[in-house]
Amino acid sequence: MSRAINVEVKPKYFNEPIEKMIKRFSRKIKKERIIETYKERMYYEKPSLKRKREKRRRQRVLENLRLKRENTLNKY
Repeated sequence: MSRAINVEVKPKYFNEPIEKMIKRFSRKIKKERIIETYKERMYYEKPSLKRKREKRRRQRVLENLRLKRENTLNKY
């Protein structure tokens, strides 16, 4: 069993708009990967498919980093 995750957002100042708080809340949830974890656990996934999915995800991240680095080098 995994750990329980409680995400809460408190107002930063007295009259902070609710929209800002909702946006901060959704950013926290995205950062913690709560929704992705929930969707992954809804159905059983074979370990081989899980490895392939994670490998594709890592490749996408590395490709994006490589493109960012190339763009910053090309600017100068």
